[in-house]
Amino acid sequence: MRDLTQGTIWRHLVSMALFIGAGLVVQTLYMLIDLYFVARFGKQAVAGVATASSAMFIVMSISQLVSAGSLALVSHAVGRKDPGDAQLVFEQALSMGLVIGVLFLCLGYGLGPWLLRHIAADEATAVNARHYLFTYLPALATMFPGAALGSALRASGVVGMPMLLQSGTVLLNAILAPVLVIGFGTGHPFGVIGAGLASSIAAVGGLVGLGLLFNRAQSYMRLHSALTPRMDVWKRIAAIGLPATGEFALIFITTAVAYWSIRGFGPQAQAGYGIGARVMQAIFLPAMAVAFATGPIAGQNFGARHAQRVRDTFRMPR
Repeated sequence: MRDLTQGTIWRHLVSMALFIGAGLVVQTLYMLIDLYFVARFGKQAVAGVATASSAMFIVMSISQLVSAGSLALVSHAVGRKDPGDAQLVFEQALSMGLVIGVLFLCLGYGLGPWLLRHIAADEATAVNARHYLFTYLPALATMFPGAALGSALRASGVVGMPMLLQSGTVLLNAILAPVLVIGFGTGHPFGVIGAGLASSIAAVGGLVGLGLLFNRAQSYMRLHSALTPRMDVWKRIAAIGLPATGEFALIFITTAVAYWSIRGFGPQAQAGYGIGARVMQAIFLPAMAVAFATGPIAGQNFGARHAQRVRDTFRMPR
């Protein structure tokens, strides 16, 4: 565990933001790798992958319910040296993430094809989008329990290990993508299905690795089987996390509306928009890294009742 209630705030902020920013860059590479190899199958394939991948924004929105709420509560507990409450919140955030992940899979497989038919440029694009979505949904579902694990580590000041693990999953995805997408070494290309499979295999492997390394990365909380839901704790998490879901929900809505609006211009327009959107997403990563690093620093100091350090975190750190 890293004690963020001591030491120079700007050093904590810079060091954590660098690791978090690297992790966000690595996460962005998932989609770019998929688009790079899928581009060999034509504009409908690229448009299908880009359209289906917009589901990532709704996942990021819902995962904030778990991530923001548990980050705040766990960092407060760590700051006031209350391992019991930190453990309780972490366990309940993980159980919430697992339940939401299962519900998301059910809704994604049930409603996903209907939504894609309404925003895809043509039938070929819709078919490619559906094939990619069905194999990409497991990767998206891992983001919910992963949010609980990652937030607990970040609240404890641990950011290096998750970043290295994320880098490993992107490397695995980069190795699997040419094999599964274009059939490199096997002669059996799976196209957009292979892109979704590569991402899902890498994401599931990353979640398993995060679970295995969680207890080693810090000693304040323990990962075990005490995951029986407690509604009172879920309400505490949701009370903080629910307002944070709005930003990414709006991004999902505007992205879906944009794909719907340009569908009349053909799959090439949707493909171009999808690639451009990923580039724009990368531009905002430095700001997101600083924002994500601020939370645990302010949270631990809030829990420790260091009001001036909380204010300094958002103003001129000393």
